[in-house]
Amino acid sequence: MSNLNALMPVKLHPKKFLSNPLMRMIVSTAVIIGLWQGLVIGLELPSFILPSPFAVFEKLIDRHDVLLRHSWVTAQEILLGLLLGLTMGLIFAFQMLLFKPVKRWMLPILIASQAIPVFAIAPVLMLWLGYGIASKIVMAALIIFFPITTCCYDGLRNTPRGYLDLAKTMGATKWQMLRHIQLPAALPAIASGIRVAAVIAPIGAVAGEWVGSSEGLGYLMLQANARMMIDEMFAALFILSILSITLYFGADTLLKKLIPWKA
Repeated sequence: MSNLNALMPVKLHPKKFLSNPLMRMIVSTAVIIGLWQGLVIGLELPSFILPSPFAVFEKLIDRHDVLLRHSWVTAQEILLGLLLGLTMGLIFAFQMLLFKPVKRWMLPILIASQAIPVFAIAPVLMLWLGYGIASKIVMAALIIFFPITTCCYDGLRNTPRGYLDLAKTMGATKWQMLRHIQLPAALPAIASGIRVAAVIAPIGAVAGEWVGSSEGLGYLMLQANARMMIDEMFAALFILSILSITLYFGADTLLKKLIPWKA
């Protein structure tokens, strides 16, 4: 009897099946591809307007070596820009918390960093840092600098007052309170800032490649568009979206392990 039960097919409950994030992503991707193909067929769109998903997939296979080479360049720009922006944001947040006069001077700089469009800064960075990877890293760092700084600073200053008062009565120094109370209390807010940064960091890197570069997915998209190779442009865009999604879910998984109580 036990052998017969083992041979019987396992019934998957729809809710349990869709509760898996990977399954939800697969289903969502299949729906988008189906709608995409239906739109191309139904409206009879030419390939230079909207290529079919099968044409894009074929281009991914045929040009995989070129796409991978440019993807590696863009991935480096995104990761290094994320690291630089995170470091800068944390340093500025700590300075505004520990040194009150610094806040009055830093706040206009934070606002100005977001008030000026990225494309307006890009040519200046190209002039100063050249057309290499450095200007793209700085652009990615600048675009995530504000959310990281604000999330970290808000988390640090919103530490429950009772914890700080108790630490003072026990003779804790300012550094000890920052390390053992304020920073752990701010970790959920910092995690939210990192998630936002992981999503928008590719924007800065690709914007820098559009303004001036000789490699990267943004550069490849511009070249493909100029040559009317729309399927290759969509292939590069597809890889860029995969990079962004992977970066977000990778950061989210890591944060949930490091901050299991509130991440």
